[in-house]
Amino acid sequence: MRPVNVWDYEALARERLEPGPHGYYAGGAGDEVTLRDNVAAFGRWQLRPRVLVDVAGCSTATTVLGHELSMPLAVAPVAFQRVAHPDGEVGMARAAASVGTAMCLSTLATSAPADVAAAGSIRWFQLYVFRDEGVTRELVREAVDAGFTALVLTVDTPVLGRRERDFRTGFTIPPEITVAALGQGGVTPLEAFSLMSQSVSWQDVERLASDTTLPVVVKGVLTHEDARLACEHGAAGLVVSNHGGRQLDGVAATIDALPEVVEAVDGRIDVLLDGGIRRGTDVVKALALGAQAVLAGRAPLWGLVCDGEAGARHVLELLRDEILLALKLVGCTSPAAVGRDRIARLP
Repeated sequence: MRPVNVWDYEALARERLEPGPHGYYAGGAGDEVTLRDNVAAFGRWQLRPRVLVDVAGCSTATTVLGHELSMPLAVAPVAFQRVAHPDGEVGMARAAASVGTAMCLSTLATSAPADVAAAGSIRWFQLYVFRDEGVTRELVREAVDAGFTALVLTVDTPVLGRRERDFRTGFTIPPEITVAALGQGGVTPLEAFSLMSQSVSWQDVERLASDTTLPVVVKGVLTHEDARLACEHGAAGLVVSNHGGRQLDGVAATIDALPEVVEAVDGRIDVLLDGGIRRGTDVVKALALGAQAVLAGRAPLWGLVCDGEAGARHVLELLRDEILLALKLVGCTSPAAVGRDRIARLP
């Protein structure tokens, strides 16, 4: 039987992958409290449907960072996708293009930006800041030359979180896997991690925003204080994110952090959310709390594991269909029509 939802794909991917790679993708930091809570927290919020609304013309289409997307969900950056399936990031980009949404390519991708660009998707480039400013500038130049339309600066990774599943399985990225965007494609993952800066500051956000014509999105914000600083330092958007529970364990689930961030931004820049997205109803809950869209990483990755490009595409199609159904049943004709009155937190 073909999988009918993300949970089915996740279970099937667990069977397909060896314990090491599965733990790398599925695991989180420390005791994995935040990893689990990213998913569980959606259950603390209830949708408030309104009835007798004409939803015959309902659409999932929306605009994010100036781009028209088929739905308020884009593909989050996930590193080393060829470990999951030979189709890798190129297959994922083709899947995103086929359903009309955007893909965010990781700096730590196993496919070069130019190769991903050939897939034709709307594409954003996830960026880490490196100790050598020349490396960072070269990555930005490569993304611009390949037609990427936004830079998504990840700011919650001055050091890597302690991911104990990898210790238990002894998993390391295979030596034949290299980072395609760095050093003419010859940089190993271990070398790439060693090159990253631990001294990233808001001045780096300002400098990046002034040095490029692309919008800069700050990914990894969980507090109203940092949301205000993102607005003040030139960000065009931000992503409420805890790195999928893979960095600091014990922080807020992203759906719980979203309201204070949205309030602090007050409409000045786009707010997106990632972490824990498994259902279309999760997406609509995020919209009701003020997000313009969400990013999903693990969900389409499980599709990629199971059936390459076709599997990733099917996951995205399933989520798009679930979003449409949720919009209709909550009584909204579009993502933009979902307001705060459509959600309540359980006591």
